[in-house]
Amino acid sequence: MLFLKNEHLTLKRNGFHNMKKLSVWISSMRLRTLPLSVSGIIIASCLAEYNGVFKWQIFVLAILTTLSLQVLSNLANDYGDGVKGTDNEDRIGPERAIQSGKLSPDEMFSAIKINVLISIGLAFFLIFTAFGVRHFLLTLLFFILGIVSVVAAIKYTVGSNPYGYRGLGDMYVFLFFGLLSVCGGYMLYAKTIDHVTILPACAIGLLSAGVLNLNNMRDIVSDEKANKMTLAVKFGSKKIKQYHFTIIVLAIVLSALFGILYYTSPFNLIFMVAYIPLLLHLKRVRENKDPKLLDPELKKLALTTVLLSVLLGIGHLLPF
Repeated sequence: MLFLKNEHLTLKRNGFHNMKKLSVWISSMRLRTLPLSVSGIIIASCLAEYNGVFKWQIFVLAILTTLSLQVLSNLANDYGDGVKGTDNEDRIGPERAIQSGKLSPDEMFSAIKINVLISIGLAFFLIFTAFGVRHFLLTLLFFILGIVSVVAAIKYTVGSNPYGYRGLGDMYVFLFFGLLSVCGGYMLYAKTIDHVTILPACAIGLLSAGVLNLNNMRDIVSDEKANKMTLAVKFGSKKIKQYHFTIIVLAIVLSALFGILYYTSPFNLIFMVAYIPLLLHLKRVRENKDPKLLDPELKKLALTTVLLSVLLGIGHLLPF
């Protein structure tokens, strides 16, 4: 009986440990960043449906591939900043897995390698489903873009010369979350690029860059100490607020221009509801004196970007 009791306690402890470990892995994936990553795919898919080229198989695989790449980026970010010591006690945001010691660098690196394989596999199935063997040049182009996306997801903080430490993160986010996600996402359906995707792509790219910039504004003190030269560190507290205002307002202007140029019914303009939280966000950023208070704005801006993408896409589909 004593043996069985001890065995039961051991299993219980192991189960608790496994559950705790699982929660650490889930936390390291940063689930709150995932909705933002699919904003561009949502718009591209709605535009594809409007033009009669939408396919559910492509949509599902595009969402899964995008989510996988975002998780890869999050894990790589945790690893890169963790081993470089950028994630330390000065950091304001949520505690990271390596920083806290809950996961070792080797464990995280192994997870990154597994996620690379998953991302490449999903990208392969997505490209094959979209283009098959009939569109060889597009297949080759998107295969290269897939490899570049995987490398970019890793190289933000990993390696001896990561681009996130040189103030290039905003540009990469604009390109991958905006232009590639929307314009490239539409090409998966239509097999061609369309001018209708350009303005939404730029708007979503700018808002996504705004989310990253807000993250860097929050961590400006710790990043400067760690020699992580983000735009926030390079510009300073005053100028980076001006930059933030510029990209958010420009995103509003470009999306409004899209609504006007491609107007067919009042429903097309329902996405402008998202301007209300965006303007309130700009007001709070302007009045902010404490970087700690910027952390809640990250979630708000990310969710507002998702809201705008959903309303813009659906509004384009609704009849008069």
